[in-house]
Amino acid sequence: LWFATIDHHRALRAGYPEVVFGEGKTADQIVAICERLAARGDGFLLTRAGDAERAAVTTRFPGARANALARTVCLPGSVERKVDVTKQVLIITAGTSDLPVAEEAAETLGALGASSARLTDVGVAGIHRLLAQHDVLRDAAVVIVIAGMDGALPSVVGGLVRAPVIAVPTSVGYGSSFHGLSALLTMLNSCAAGVTVCNIDNGFGAAMAAARILGER
Repeated sequence: LWFATIDHHRALRAGYPEVVFGEGKTADQIVAICERLAARGDGFLLTRAGDAERAAVTTRFPGARANALARTVCLPGSVERKVDVTKQVLIITAGTSDLPVAEEAAETLGALGASSARLTDVGVAGIHRLLAQHDVLRDAAVVIVIAGMDGALPSVVGGLVRAPVIAVPTSVGYGSSFHGLSALLTMLNSCAAGVTVCNIDNGFGAAMAAARILGER
């Protein structure tokens, strides 16, 4: 393709095929890239795709799964993903407004063949909602914690579980949240040892990190 050089070798190197980032691409460009990926049996995952782009891809691939909240489209491939399905990634959101990032993480994990569960709207303003889920927290192999506002939830979770904790700040909040920068800085300065932080709104990156922790190889 004159507008893209697709990395078909990535699945052999890293264990998963190249993922299509939709922002800045036209619908025709996205469809053409997805066609090349699908032709090799890898399937594809499209992220950050608008309504028109998702519609174009699902029209071309009727078997693809679109998620409007996550802004993703996924076509399962024939290549087996070597992720430990006996272990589960727990995705925790501080508030309902954080769900788009959580959905992106969940769709990415699903495309990789990983299992995930959710705890939704359990932020620190009502911490009893989180503390009541002790068994779910204990059983998670990896925890992704997604929060905007003050970004405090990952520190709380990091002090409760022994599993790896991946924090994702979101651009949710009032004026002084600076579109997620406040939450990002809070998470980077977490007092809970070992909390790893992804970029603002990067549910995709958190899911990819979680899949590697689960032992994709």
